[in-house]
Amino acid sequence: MTARLYLDTAAAAPVRREALEAAWPYLAGAFGNPSSHHEFGRGPAEALADARARVAKVLGLRATDITFTSGGTEADNLAIIGMALGAQAQGRVGTTAPPRRHIVTSPIEHEAVLASVDFLARVHGFTVIEAAPTPDGTVTPEALAEAIRPDTVLVTLGYANNEVGTVADIPSLAGIAHEAGALFHTDAVQAAGWLPLAGLGVDALSLAGHKVGAPKGIGVAAIRARIPVEPLIHGGGQESGRRSGTENVALAVAFATALELAEAERTEAADRVRAIRDEFIAAVLGSVPGAFLTGAADSRTPNHASFCFSNTSGEAVLLELERLGVTASSGSACAVGSDEPSHVLTALGIAAEVAQTSVRFTFPSSITAEQGRDAAQAVIAAAESLAAAFA
Repeated sequence: MTARLYLDTAAAAPVRREALEAAWPYLAGAFGNPSSHHEFGRGPAEALADARARVAKVLGLRATDITFTSGGTEADNLAIIGMALGAQAQGRVGTTAPPRRHIVTSPIEHEAVLASVDFLARVHGFTVIEAAPTPDGTVTPEALAEAIRPDTVLVTLGYANNEVGTVADIPSLAGIAHEAGALFHTDAVQAAGWLPLAGLGVDALSLAGHKVGAPKGIGVAAIRARIPVEPLIHGGGQESGRRSGTENVALAVAFATALELAEAERTEAADRVRAIRDEFIAAVLGSVPGAFLTGAADSRTPNHASFCFSNTSGEAVLLELERLGVTASSGSACAVGSDEPSHVLTALGIAAEVAQTSVRFTFPSSITAEQGRDAAQAVIAAAESLAAAFA
């Protein structure tokens, strides 16, 4: 293998040069505050408005629906907490209907989603139910319908699972929530660049720039403008009152540029990378004893392959892969410092000791078939080396 293979784009994708070049003018000459009503603020204000409109177009939404955030975690927090509390504030004015204080999620969501829901339960007294997923990481429409109650205010279910890659049928799930009068949010962070983002029928979705080739520190909470949102950050009323603070114009422009490029390339990249991924999966499963795929075999993001190596240690596999020139991960990069087994895998019925053998491979859109084969051979070699060492 002549060069290191980076197979952890679910954690962060390489920054695109086009995004950096688009951002540069707003880090240098056009440095003004977009809220300033003078010459130095007008250019940044126009660039920010243009970036907002470009993001909205990719999502099939209106510019007024787009709120720029610091990333996917803040976007999840703003959508979930903001909409739930916004609905409560609206319910206290001019209605005799009992307040809706019930939330539906699932146990396999990203930590930012689960922590936001937990905050609403602990601090604001909401009740929460977790719809049970299938062993491959799918929340079925039937499971959601069973979990929803007359007082459900919000359903939040991910579009593509960050650890096992399973893709949810978001339009169907959103339709069930709306039939019950509930709002629907989806974390679409892992879907961007690989799955369609428009026409999902959701009330809100979350995105993170560093998954599509923008720098870290920028995200989007796309929440329909008609929905009341209680802001998490208070101050000058920027972002239509939903997120105060001076806007990061440079990164908003970088995000819009990277998202447009990812969407333009999506269909071709998805088809090409899916074929490489499928060959990779087949090679690993055919040659590594005890290895099994986690998540859905078919309905998964095109760049995602995740395994448990039940006869060895996931961390040992990762270290051996590093030595062989392949970078992968053991799961979510957001579970900082945790040595606990993945909450996603254990929720799918995988024993804790087996869940700790998990390794996730997420391919960049630039991967070649030869690199995919090299990666598979590295995994096989790592497994054989570890088996010999522990024999």
